[in-house]
Amino acid sequence: MQFKDITGQEDLKRHLVRSVDNGRVSHAQLFSGMAGAGALALAVAYVQYLFCENRHDGDSCGVCPSCRQIAALAHPDLHWVFPVNKQGKKSGEVITSDEFLPLFREAFLNHRGYLSPQEWYEKLDLGKTLKGIITAREADQIVRKLSFKSYEADYKAMIVWLPETMNEEAANKILKILEEPWDKTLFLLVAEQPDLLLKTILSRTQEVTVPRISPRELEEEARRRGVVDPEQARQMARFAGGSLIELHHLIEGGSDTRRHENFELFCSLMRLSYNDRHLELIGWAEEAAQLSREQQRGFLRDAARLLRESFMLHARIPQISYLWGEELGFCKNFAPFVGTRNIEPLLSQIESAGEQIAQNGNPTIVFTHFALAVSKMIKHL
Repeated sequence: MQFKDITGQEDLKRHLVRSVDNGRVSHAQLFSGMAGAGALALAVAYVQYLFCENRHDGDSCGVCPSCRQIAALAHPDLHWVFPVNKQGKKSGEVITSDEFLPLFREAFLNHRGYLSPQEWYEKLDLGKTLKGIITAREADQIVRKLSFKSYEADYKAMIVWLPETMNEEAANKILKILEEPWDKTLFLLVAEQPDLLLKTILSRTQEVTVPRISPRELEEEARRRGVVDPEQARQMARFAGGSLIELHHLIEGGSDTRRHENFELFCSLMRLSYNDRHLELIGWAEEAAQLSREQQRGFLRDAARLLRESFMLHARIPQISYLWGEELGFCKNFAPFVGTRNIEPLLSQIESAGEQIAQNGNPTIVFTHFALAVSKMIKHL
């Protein structure tokens, strides 16, 4: 993975290159940003540049042994930890990332580094109830692996993808290595929700914020991917919301079904809320509870997006609206019911529901409370 393979993020790439060239490599760094912005891909490109034997023109060479090994995620001095789980796990069975490393390599390479948590969990086939986690035993493995000397490179590196899935015991175990790292050790955390990490971990890492990709760069990418119509490319770039993953889904049509289902679920919630159909809202909550946890989080993200867009229409600034088709038609009619009095409480309820789902809360209870709370806010406008 070279920097040139990553869409956009030119300023951040230059910053990372300068840090290596100037010998200012912080031992513990937190790459924070959504998957579609390229946080994981950037972390791998950064390690490849650090390990490269023939850097030039602000990038790794891509052909030396180190570059080839990292491109295949097979360098002996690059270690990986990521959330895992499996159905049918026996009581007391220990599951670690090493068991799933071949599957992770395949997923990472197939998605060219732009791998989302939902795509990874679908690859693991976790079903509706299980979620990926990083356990305390995994944290022990992190400490053990980094205690060894490097095999080939000057540095040894550990990339922890989605560290927010660590349980508290695991998080506490890695604190020591963050406080007292071995020489020439690079510890990279790649998080989508850094606010879920322990404050003690945040205080011991240097944050590298990965921003959303600009619409202009996404529009150029859409054209490279074969979107000929300039207006269609522009609309897709706007609708992707700074995510290359979402842009690719839009181009391929792969996210249309899931997006439509989330939209229908959102419309149903708002209509039932407006009409005070409490018994039917409970039925709505039971329907939402049948989704997988990643699908539930995806619905909540879409709900937040649709509420924000409706508020933009309510505020009479449609020029910055990212809606079209059926979503635009519904939100135009719904916009009068989303204003300054309820937009923040509504988004707060979505955020709270998302946190409870991420913490393995009972989805039926979570969505029942969420639906009833929303109904009160819509009715009071």
